[in-house]
Amino acid sequence: MILDFHTHNQQATDALICVEPQNFDPQPGKLYSAGIHPWHSENVTSETLEALHAAARHPQVVAIGETGLDALRGAPLEAQQSLFQEHIRLAEQLGKPLIIHMVRTSQQILKAWHESQRSVPWVIHGMRGNPRVAQPLIDAGFYLSFGPRFNPATVTATPLDRLLIETDDDTAATIHEVAQAVAQARGIDTQQLIDAVTQNITSILSL
Repeated sequence: MILDFHTHNQQATDALICVEPQNFDPQPGKLYSAGIHPWHSENVTSETLEALHAAARHPQVVAIGETGLDALRGAPLEAQQSLFQEHIRLAEQLGKPLIIHMVRTSQQILKAWHESQRSVPWVIHGMRGNPRVAQPLIDAGFYLSFGPRFNPATVTATPLDRLLIETDDDTAATIHEVAQAVAQARGIDTQQLIDAVTQNITSILSL
């Protein structure tokens, strides 16, 4: 069963492995998300988009992303937003959840959410923002995924049924260490957190 909701480690187990579509090479028994990272939004071609659509339809790809908006890196935000909308349409068309990279763009992400069909779950991965940033996302219905670095107050503010954990690209931390840290921040038992996260992932991914 998946516990790590987002990792770039192709060798990971019990994890949802994030891949760029042109590098998608599915291995037996593993589950993936596929998307074009906003950092790579400057060089998107028709071939890149074709690879995205092909990977997204593969049965081992159970989520779309990571995608999203980054105010500090990648193409100008207008171009990033166009690419983000492509991922949104694809996620809604296929009925697969959306995994989102968000850096100083929470208002734009919320606007896109309210303008979408909102037919699939949206997950902010690697959430590090404070509760002021997180609360409107929680109120809107987003899930928040926390990695090795997080704001403890935001972890506490996130309802347990909207909380996920991940290792992302951090090879130094295990998912169980992340679970322990997040559980400690919430003041609950690690197993209680793991059980809640497992239930959330099962629901989001329709496993």
